[in-house]
Amino acid sequence: MRIKRAILTMKYIRIILLAAVVLDSPAFAQQGPVRITLEDAIQMALRHNHTLQAARTNIQQNQAAEITANLRPNPTFFTDWEYLPLFSHPQGQTVSEYLQGSTEGDLGLSYMIERGNKRARRLDAAKTTTAVTRSQVADNERGTAFQVGSLFINAQLAESTLELAQKDVKSFQDTVNISDVQFKDGGMSENDHLKIKLQLLQFETDVQQAILSRAQALSDLRQQLGYESVPADYDVAGEFEYRPLVVTIEELQAKALQNRPDLRAAVLGVTAANSQYALAKANGKQDPTISGNYSHTGGLSTATFSFSIPLAIFDRNQGNIAQTRIGIRQAEEQQKAASGQVLTDVKDAYEGLQESARIAQLFRASYLEVAQRSRDISEYAYRRGAIALLDFLDAERSYRATQLAYRQAVAAYLTALEQLRQAVGSRNLL
Repeated sequence: MRIKRAILTMKYIRIILLAAVVLDSPAFAQQGPVRITLEDAIQMALRHNHTLQAARTNIQQNQAAEITANLRPNPTFFTDWEYLPLFSHPQGQTVSEYLQGSTEGDLGLSYMIERGNKRARRLDAAKTTTAVTRSQVADNERGTAFQVGSLFINAQLAESTLELAQKDVKSFQDTVNISDVQFKDGGMSENDHLKIKLQLLQFETDVQQAILSRAQALSDLRQQLGYESVPADYDVAGEFEYRPLVVTIEELQAKALQNRPDLRAAVLGVTAANSQYALAKANGKQDPTISGNYSHTGGLSTATFSFSIPLAIFDRNQGNIAQTRIGIRQAEEQQKAASGQVLTDVKDAYEGLQESARIAQLFRASYLEVAQRSRDISEYAYRRGAIALLDFLDAERSYRATQLAYRQAVAAYLTALEQLRQAVGSRNLL
């Protein structure tokens, strides 16, 4: 009996431990909707965005082209057997005697020898093309990160606006309740009472519009993240607030010149153009073909060796050589243009960030507090009959407009910050 009890006890312990493991698993630990931060969203987009995944296949296609470029020419095998009888053969000879003495057979092999180091030039040109494509894909990733950042901020703005609208409805509902009591007691006219109710409708409409904006913002963001990568009820998390950035434009421009993938692609474009020029010159070299042939004719076996090479009298690939030489100059000009564009992008984004920061600072310095105090004073005075209803409603609208404008200013600042990160080509600006 003691043994059986011990066995049962061990079974119960195993069941309890198994239940603890299951309950500790992510499926049971996760409660509520999935919440992602901005950096999480960007990393998810870089892994799951279908447009980026399609662009990355260009790298793999170019790597496959490198294999083709590195292949040697195939040798050519040829054979023939001539003068075979179709319906009869000469009298006095057997078939084997006729085939041995009166037909002709040939076996041969030829191979073209590439001159001018063509295979190495082809491979080098293919590799530089792959390098350019890789930088172009990295530039696509930079653009995707900015799009995700902008949509993420839109979702944060929508949520903040929704919170403000819900808070305003709750606060104004208290005013409506007081006005109902005052109207019933005869302390308020019916006209003023109706005006307050109509104002409540505006607040409730703002809530519904904010709900719609939030749903659309999350839907648009989900498309960039990779539609299947997040559940339908996911949400965004993170600080939605103004935080000043202290950095000089010279530091940002120097960092951008090092990090921008489109500039790196332009630099590699010059290398690729030189590779194409070297390949064009190599293709101007004529390739000889050597061949060996074994023949059996009239009972006699013979061997033949041959050598042939085109005479470069007219076509020496002059057109392609000239075209690729001009392509080098074109790539150099594109590199200079890309370098200037990088500096311009950083300058524009930096100035935009500074302007957005000044606007946000204006709200934080005084206007948010002024709007709050004006609303509180007006509400206090109205409830005690010190000011008219229209004055109170005007203070309420001013407060709501100021709060909404501040949130839009914060969103504009954060978007400008994402624009600056895109211009620099790095998430870390410090």
